[in-house]
Amino acid sequence: MATHKLLLLPGDGIGPEVMGEVQRLIDWINAQGIAKFETEQGLVGGSAYDAHKVSISEGDMDKAKAADAIIFGAVGGPKWDSVPYEVRPEAGLLRLRKDLGLFANLRPAVCYPALAEASSLKREAVEGLDIMIVRELTGGVYFGEPKTITDLGNGQKRAIDTQVYDTYEIERIGRVAFDLARKRRNKVTSMEKRNVMKSGVLWNEVMTQVHAREYKDVTLEHQLADSGGMMLVKAPKQFDVIVTDNLFGDMLSDIAAMLTGSLGMLPSASLGEIDAKTKKRRSLFEPVHGSAPDIAGKGLANPIAMISSFGMALRYSFDMGALADKVDAAIAAVLASGLRTADIKSEGTTAASTTQMGEAILKELQKLHA
Repeated sequence: MATHKLLLLPGDGIGPEVMGEVQRLIDWINAQGIAKFETEQGLVGGSAYDAHKVSISEGDMDKAKAADAIIFGAVGGPKWDSVPYEVRPEAGLLRLRKDLGLFANLRPAVCYPALAEASSLKREAVEGLDIMIVRELTGGVYFGEPKTITDLGNGQKRAIDTQVYDTYEIERIGRVAFDLARKRRNKVTSMEKRNVMKSGVLWNEVMTQVHAREYKDVTLEHQLADSGGMMLVKAPKQFDVIVTDNLFGDMLSDIAAMLTGSLGMLPSASLGEIDAKTKKRRSLFEPVHGSAPDIAGKGLANPIAMISSFGMALRYSFDMGALADKVDAAIAAVLASGLRTADIKSEGTTAASTTQMGEAILKELQKLHA
């Protein structure tokens, strides 16, 4: 049996708590002989700054490059608000994405039947929701140069962020979206702002060309990103796969998160290019939620997004789709039983701590695997 190397980066805030529930799952999988995972832990974000005065150390970057997959918790918090910009906690995550070439961010938004009432939208708008947002992750305005703040004198400053995309960057993220759509409902909606942004004009042009050249069997629609955000909260079930740039993807995926009831429910995957020789790709899996420092250490965090992120690792990095399906089914069963962490608690349901929720999901998984 092959040994898969995992690097666990719990990070800050609730990161270590939710990562603990993934570790529980990994230990069970190893004990059952289902697969063999070898885990290492590292520091990232504020915890790395406290230890090394950087957002991630060179040693942990080396571990990340050697790992078959990285499982990432969350970073940041008020404690590090005043640290230098280049070593802020979020810089660790940005470096991992950039140095590992993790250009494709997959953010599923699935509304479990038991949580339809927890959404801010009416039940009929979100019940059965299953969409995938594919966000370009290593280009665009977050990485474009120049990126400066210039003192103009007389109390005035000028800030510049640069939106940059090359054809190849748009082509490769487009292929990821089209390939995913072929395994789903065969529809891609590309979102940009071609009406006011030159990068949007190129994005639209390249997506159209890739579709015509390689994916004529998939339905392609184009939508301006602002109206796309509006439609996500008006009629979200019209979408299947949404593909968009780094900035719009950041915003649209958080909108989609709230359709499901809570940020604590959403996982994500960040994928690199497939290596031509090994057929493997570098990958990082993380919950969409932040570090939530206000509830850290209180046992209130929802571990479902973290556990679902590990499920995505099983599916996209280790070709264990059947086990990933069982993880998803176990989560659905626990939610159907009425167990809830604080963020999704409603009248008539049973309160659960982080650990209790993790234990309940593992018990359901054990039943499904028996």
